[in-house]
Amino acid sequence: MAEDIRFWTYLMVAVSFAIYIGIAIVTRVKNTEGFYVAGHGVPAIANGMATGADWMSAASFISMAGLISFMGYTGSIYLMGWTGGYVLLALLLAPYLRKFGKFTVPDFVGDRYYSSTARLVAVFCAIFVSFTYVAGQMRGVGVVFSRFLEIEVNHGVIAGMVLVFIYAVLGGMKGITWTQVAQYCVLIVAFLIPAVAISMKMTGNPIPQIGFGSKIVEGENAGLYLLQAIDEIHRELGFPEYTATFSGGKKSMIDVLCITLALMVGTAGLPHVIVRFYTTKSVRAARYSAFWALLFIAVLYTTAPAIAAFARVNMIQTLNEKSYAERPQWFRSWETTGLIAWIDKNGDGAIQYAPGKPFDDVPKYRLDAAEARVLGDFGQPLLDNAPAEGANELYVDRDIMVLANPEIAQLPAWVVGLVAAGGLAAALSTAAGLLLVISSAVSHDLLKRTLMPNMSDKHELRYARGAAAVAVVFAGLLGIYPLGFVAQVVAFAFGLAASSFFPVIVLGVFWKRATREGAIAGMLSGILFTAGYIVYFKTINAAAGADEWFLGISPEGIGTIGMLICFAVTVVVSLLTKEPPADVQEAVEAIRSPYGEMPKPAEYEI
Repeated sequence: MAEDIRFWTYLMVAVSFAIYIGIAIVTRVKNTEGFYVAGHGVPAIANGMATGADWMSAASFISMAGLISFMGYTGSIYLMGWTGGYVLLALLLAPYLRKFGKFTVPDFVGDRYYSSTARLVAVFCAIFVSFTYVAGQMRGVGVVFSRFLEIEVNHGVIAGMVLVFIYAVLGGMKGITWTQVAQYCVLIVAFLIPAVAISMKMTGNPIPQIGFGSKIVEGENAGLYLLQAIDEIHRELGFPEYTATFSGGKKSMIDVLCITLALMVGTAGLPHVIVRFYTTKSVRAARYSAFWALLFIAVLYTTAPAIAAFARVNMIQTLNEKSYAERPQWFRSWETTGLIAWIDKNGDGAIQYAPGKPFDDVPKYRLDAAEARVLGDFGQPLLDNAPAEGANELYVDRDIMVLANPEIAQLPAWVVGLVAAGGLAAALSTAAGLLLVISSAVSHDLLKRTLMPNMSDKHELRYARGAAAVAVVFAGLLGIYPLGFVAQVVAFAFGLAASSFFPVIVLGVFWKRATREGAIAGMLSGILFTAGYIVYFKTINAAAGADEWFLGISPEGIGTIGMLICFAVTVVVSLLTKEPPADVQEAVEAIRSPYGEMPKPAEYEI
């Protein structure tokens, strides 16, 4: 079985990579308009598909269902936040930004707020947010490579860097767009096939969304509804009920609200998603592409809760109370990555799964394959650290649940290989979009629009490709030294976007009184507060619990407070400073009018 999985994985990944590189070569661009916005020539349905791939990152494909699998009801924060945010983006921002006609979000901020300083602050925010987000994508690439291609996590990240470099640097936005169309097809097929197969196997219903609410047809829980069975399993093991809301051991209501809102408004402020709407032919096409993107995204997002439930039941049934010596093959395979591990606390040789951490310092033991092989028995390295108090003997990294699900359910080897290719497609598609944002922020907004205004189109394109190359290397380092679970890292990026871009873009479109001083003060206060809170509670005081958080709000949700700070500071400072010039106010009026012509803004400096 292991050999078959390896063969199919190499085949699926090689074929998909060949397609991506071929598209990059065919769509190579020779000017900055093609590099930044694909020449404004992408059809709405293709842009919707590319936006779906850009949007559904490793966090969506690999980590979201895994987190829901462990969090149960409160894991819905990711579904509600990310999908709700896209609705906000489609209705509040996309068509207006497209009409404004700029290449990038910092470009919009600089012209709308008539200030090169505002543009520079937006460049800083875009780079900061994008690098935080891309860290999660490169982490996802490493997880997939380490398991399925049986190479070190670090080597897997490097392989992903090389591929992204080829099609992002050669093709720019044009190459990335058509590559993302192909990547969406790969990732959605890879996500749906195992979901349909497992749903049919467990519930007799081939539609996962319906199987999620159906009865189990085989095994020890036959006759019970799937969610009813999970609740009973959780009660027996001492976990909070899977479908429980704000009970003990679950996130509080205020934290769930803040995380959901931070993810929602962070989505609407993410520069790599916003820039996709600049690639369409018209404002009308931007609206249609938003519709198609939401439809394509919904296919995966409505399937994720079902996959989470299937994986949860299958994992517990195949492991708990089973002899470690007779552990299933899927466990042995994933054990080599260090992403699942066991320690025998009571000496009975059986795997005991219960609430609590199995080890005092779990993240220390998320080993890469090479470290594990050097140490020999893949379970033994964990014995170097004292086990944590409690009965739990099993550590399972949330990021493996979707990838391991086909193996746990004993699906054919080609399905396992397809899922690996889908996970890579999801991670690489978003990584490429983020790297382009970083590249354009440096070459267009920082150099062309600020420091080197007389630079030729040819030189700008050269700097853009150079910036992309440097960004790829730095992104790879973040993948090699990850900050946490994929979806956790991505949640931080959304919080940073929520506290910086979303307020100034919304006010820039809907409030013509917003001034440059207000925007600068708002962005800086929002992102510095949010980043400081995250850094403090994830590094300096990482052991802190909810009782030490501000109002009980976790670092994943603090972007909501940062957003409110940004809104408040922007409004107050704007009211205290001189109102924007007349031509800027006319431009704001024209953005919202279906018939208004955009006036050419004057050049401003501050």
